[in-house]
Amino acid sequence: MRFEVWAPGAAEASLRAGDLVSAMERDPDRDGWWRAEAPAADGTRYGFSLDGGPVRADPRARRLPDGPDGLAAVVDHGLFEWRHPWYGRALPGAVLYELHIGTFTREGTFGAAAQRLGHLAALGVTHVELMPVCSFPGRHGWGYDGVALWSVHEPYGGPDGLKRFVDTAHAHGLGVVLDVVHNHLGPSGNHLLEFGPYFTETHHTPWGSAVNLDAPGSDEVRAHFLGSALAWLRDYRLDGLRLDAVHALHDTRAQHFLAELSAAVDTLAEHTGRPLFLIGESDLNDPRTTAPRAAGGHGLHAQWNDDFHHALHTALTGESQGYYADFARDPFAALAKTLTGGFFHDGSYSSFRGRAHGRPLDPHTTPAHRLLAYAQTHDQIGNRALGDRLSAALSPGLLACAAALVLTSPCTPMLFMGEEWGARTPWQYFTDHPDPELAEAVRRGRRREFAAHGWAEEDIPDPQDPATRERSCLDWTEPERAPYSRLLDWHRRLIALRRRGPGGAGTGAGAASGGAGIGGAEVRYDRERRWLCVARGGLRTVVNLHAADAAEVPLDAPYARLLAAWDDCEPPGADGVLRLPPESAAVLAAER
Repeated sequence: MRFEVWAPGAAEASLRAGDLVSAMERDPDRDGWWRAEAPAADGTRYGFSLDGGPVRADPRARRLPDGPDGLAAVVDHGLFEWRHPWYGRALPGAVLYELHIGTFTREGTFGAAAQRLGHLAALGVTHVELMPVCSFPGRHGWGYDGVALWSVHEPYGGPDGLKRFVDTAHAHGLGVVLDVVHNHLGPSGNHLLEFGPYFTETHHTPWGSAVNLDAPGSDEVRAHFLGSALAWLRDYRLDGLRLDAVHALHDTRAQHFLAELSAAVDTLAEHTGRPLFLIGESDLNDPRTTAPRAAGGHGLHAQWNDDFHHALHTALTGESQGYYADFARDPFAALAKTLTGGFFHDGSYSSFRGRAHGRPLDPHTTPAHRLLAYAQTHDQIGNRALGDRLSAALSPGLLACAAALVLTSPCTPMLFMGEEWGARTPWQYFTDHPDPELAEAVRRGRRREFAAHGWAEEDIPDPQDPATRERSCLDWTEPERAPYSRLLDWHRRLIALRRRGPGGAGTGAGAASGGAGIGGAEVRYDRERRWLCVARGGLRTVVNLHAADAAEVPLDAPYARLLAAWDDCEPPGADGVLRLPPESAAVLAAER
C-alpha cells in the first residue's frame, strides 16, 4: 500500500505501518509531499514521524481508533456492503431534522440512533442533519472541537458505524446531511502545525489563528479541506454538508474557498448522479453566499437564516437582550420582513453590532428554499446559560404556533431533535476534555461568561460533569404520553400538509418553495392583538399568540377550507373572518 503525507518543512520523514518502520522519499512530482510503500490492509495502524519527532497520525486519517493522539488505521471503503441503493434526495421541498448522535439516545452511538430513524420517517422529515462526527479528544462533546476532518469519532461507532447509520436512513427514505467545521479545529489533539502551515497569523478568528486559505502554502491546505468534504459525500453516501460559520473562513484570493468547494461538489453530483448540496451558516447576511457562481456568488445551495429565528423567538418569548434587541422592538414586523424578504438586517442598523449590517436579497430571484427557517437549533438552545428549550417557558399552544410558522414557511424548515414533541430535557453545553488544564479553563470561561450577564456562577452547569451530558439526552418515553403526543401529532400533520398541499401533490408549501422566490408570501398582522397571517399561494397560516383573547382575523378568502387547527374552531364564513382561540394556530386553503 502506498502512503503519502504533505510536510513541506521536514528534512526527513519516516512511516510506521504495523511493526515496520520505513524511510520515506520526496515525491518528485509534488512539492512538499513524501511517499513510501509498505504491507498494509484494512485496520493496519500507521503514522508518520518528521525529523525524528513523535509518530503522529496521518492528517488525512480515515480512522483514529485511539483518538487524535493515537495512530491512524487504514480504512478500505470498498469492503463495506451497502444494502440499499440510493439515488439521492434534493434540497428543494425538504424538511430537515438536526440531531446530535451523542444525546439523541442515552447510548450515544450511531447504532442506537439508527434504531430511532423509524420515528423520523413517520414524522415525515426528509433529511437528518447530523452535528459534527469528526474525531475529537474524549468521548462526549458537541463535536465542534474536532481535529481530524477525514475521520469519524470512534466512540460513536467509527467509519462503519456511520455507514450503517446512513444505509439505514436510506432504507427509511431519509437523506443525511453532515455538519462539518472548516473555520477552526479543536485546541487539544490538533497536530496539523507539525506537518505544515495549516494556520496563518494573517487572519484571526474567535478561536485563534485562522485556517490558512490564502497565505503561502494555502494551495495544499485548501485541497485538504476540499478533499475531506468530498470524501464525506462520496465515501459515506451523504446527501449534503452543513458548513459551520463560513463567515470565519477568511480568504482574500480571487476565487473564494466556498466557490471552489461548491464547484467541486456540483462536479461530484454530476459524476455520482445524485443531487448534492451545501448549506452554509453565515452571520454576514450577504446574498453572495447563495448566489450562483456565474453571478459572482459562492454558489452554496442554501444557508441558515438566524434572522427568522430571532424574529420568531422574540414574538414568542418577549426576550430582548443581546442580538434580540432590534427584533424585539416590533417582532411581528420583523417576522413579516423575514418571511417576505429573507433577511431582517439587509443594510439596516444593528444595535448589537453597532453598525449597519447585511444587504438585501432579491425577493423575486432568490428561491425560497435557499433559506432555512427554524424555531430552535443546537446553537440557540445550547448557548443559553441553562440550555433551556422553548418548551421550558412556553405553553403547548405557543409551541404549536411556532411549528405552524416554521413548517408552512416558504423557506426550507428545520427542527431540532425532540422539538417535535416539545421535549422538556434541556440541551446544555458539555465537554469531555482529557487535558485537565483545558477542562478547567473551559469550566471557568463558561461561568465567567454568564456571570457577566447576571447569572450566579454556581447555577451554570459544569461542561465537564458527565451529568450535564446525561441531562441533555432525549427522554424517549415523553412522546408516548400527553401532552407531548398531541404536539407530535401536530407536527406530523403539518409536515404531511406541507408535502401534499391543500389541492394534492405539488401545490403545498413545500412544493411552492422549490423554485419560487422568497417574495411570494404576503403577511398581515395586528401587533396589539398578537395575531399574524401568512398567505402564500392558496395557503393561509394564522397564529394567535395572545395569552387570553381570541383573535378575529379577516382573511381574503371567504369560506376558506380548514386543513389543520390546534384548537377547535370554525372555518370562516361569508365574512371571511377566522375566529381563533388564544395561543392557537390554524392552516387553511383558500377556495377561489
